[in-house]
Amino acid sequence: MANNTIPSRKDVPAKDKWDLSSLFKSDTEWEEALKEVPSLTKKVVAFKGRLGESAETLLEAMKAVEAVSLKIETVYHYASLLDAADANDSSSTDKNGRAIMAYTQMGAELSFFDPELQSIDEKTLREWISRPEFADYKINIEKLLYLKQYILSEKEERILSLQGQTSETADTTFGVLTNVDMNETFGTVTVDGEEKPLTETTWSVFLHSQNRKIREEAYKKFYKKYEEHQHTIASLYAGSVNQDIFITRARGYNSALERALYSNKVPVSVYHNLIDCIHKNLDTLHDYYSLRKKALGLEELRHYDVYVPLVKSVDSHTTYEEAVEICRKALAPLGKEYTDRLCDGLLNGWADRYENKGKRSGAFSSGCYIGNPYILLNYKEDVIRDVFTMAHEGGHSMHSWYSVHNNPFMCYDYTIFEAEVASTFNEELVFEYLLKNAESKEMKTYLLSMRADDILATLFRQTMFAEFELKAHELVENGTPLTAELLRKIYRELLELYFGPEMHFEENSDMEGLRIPHFYSAFYVYKYATGISAALALAKRVLNGGDKEREDYFKFLKSGGSRYPIESLKVAGVDMEKTEPVQSACDEFKKIVDELKTLL
Repeated sequence: MANNTIPSRKDVPAKDKWDLSSLFKSDTEWEEALKEVPSLTKKVVAFKGRLGESAETLLEAMKAVEAVSLKIETVYHYASLLDAADANDSSSTDKNGRAIMAYTQMGAELSFFDPELQSIDEKTLREWISRPEFADYKINIEKLLYLKQYILSEKEERILSLQGQTSETADTTFGVLTNVDMNETFGTVTVDGEEKPLTETTWSVFLHSQNRKIREEAYKKFYKKYEEHQHTIASLYAGSVNQDIFITRARGYNSALERALYSNKVPVSVYHNLIDCIHKNLDTLHDYYSLRKKALGLEELRHYDVYVPLVKSVDSHTTYEEAVEICRKALAPLGKEYTDRLCDGLLNGWADRYENKGKRSGAFSSGCYIGNPYILLNYKEDVIRDVFTMAHEGGHSMHSWYSVHNNPFMCYDYTIFEAEVASTFNEELVFEYLLKNAESKEMKTYLLSMRADDILATLFRQTMFAEFELKAHELVENGTPLTAELLRKIYRELLELYFGPEMHFEENSDMEGLRIPHFYSAFYVYKYATGISAALALAKRVLNGGDKEREDYFKFLKSGGSRYPIESLKVAGVDMEKTEPVQSACDEFKKIVDELKTLL
């Protein structure tokens, strides 16, 4: 944004874009791969009614499933990345749509597989998968047996598979509405006499401005636009929740929460314990907001005042290349192989670096079994927090890299519950490195205040989001339809609870509850909070430990999908069924707040 404009995708230099050739060398090669999916699917269908014939037949069927699953994963991955980079490109949108359709069709045709496999006598099946030739498939089959009670008949599974594409409508439409249609209409914000574009990405830049008028203007214009679309967005979210409840009831789970957690063997108590523990520590959060009000010299704290750095004089300009080197040095405790591979990837084709028109806002890491673990960024050189974002997404990508290189395809994919540990672990190491090398009191204060905000955003804020999701789903489960008015009421009550008495909200501050993309992946956000709790504990364990502690952490990274997440984290050295990790994270936050009180 050097020229205060956002470039079109075609004007972005190749070095700043990811190189998707590790997936497909060209769109033509992708088209050919897409065409292979139906024939590979038919090879699996040929085993229908025969899975229980013998161990040999089942093994061949599993190989056929592996082949088509690997193909469609790679096809879909390529298309989704193209679409994320430029939703304005109709050819990318077309590819993504066709990939989703192919995925849906494949799922429908293979809907017989799981119920038929699960109908095999369990004793016989367990004897078969204990054989060496089933090594690549054993874990996958054992997990299917765990889900057995919630797998429906072949006909019912086919129906659920056929509506797979339709089930994504709310999420897809929300993304198009907010990232494309609305993104051109937020207007501009006046900065030093110049009009700068207000978008989903630049909004966060403006909210970090030391100029309160800029923050206020950006905030009010942004949420005014959201409020104009409140009923549409509320309807989309209600549709997403209704879809969750439909699947929950169709499969026979007691609640949407139980369904979301069951496949990962995470007890619902983990979710409730998180919320309860955070509620018990809200006084510390309120104490921080009181400190923020005093540090900023404000008569009253407004919602647009919560992101601005507390230290005004620190220059936070960091080039992309400099950020990569910070990651290299900060993550050195993990060893040279880790840092060399990550940094080489960040500089050479893994990352899509900067914002362009039509590009998805925010950041993510997205890897599959074939190709590189790609990273989407919207990196800004004057926002040091983006260095932490780079490290965060790099943690995801290296987790993917180790998972792929230490597991067969059918059990390489780790859960989101685990993913947020690897990413937040990296953030903690970057913080410790920068704090240790801070050259002034101002820089130390700046880093501490930023870390407090990061922990707040990941631990407290995501728990607030998780509580909102839970309340919304419970209302529908109890027969209450969701409306814009009701959703805003629930969210405002949570805002007042979490932010405490120092915060003054605007009339439309509760529109924030209707702009969170992650809400369309139900019961996802709590994993950020559990993730940072585990990550803080593990980072401390690695930094204060020796080779054993580091190797325990790498055992976790290499686990992939070979263990359930609670078990995987126990191998690393933390037990998330207990409340201690969450309380310890709250204690760490309190420690930082107390240090800030002294420094400020």
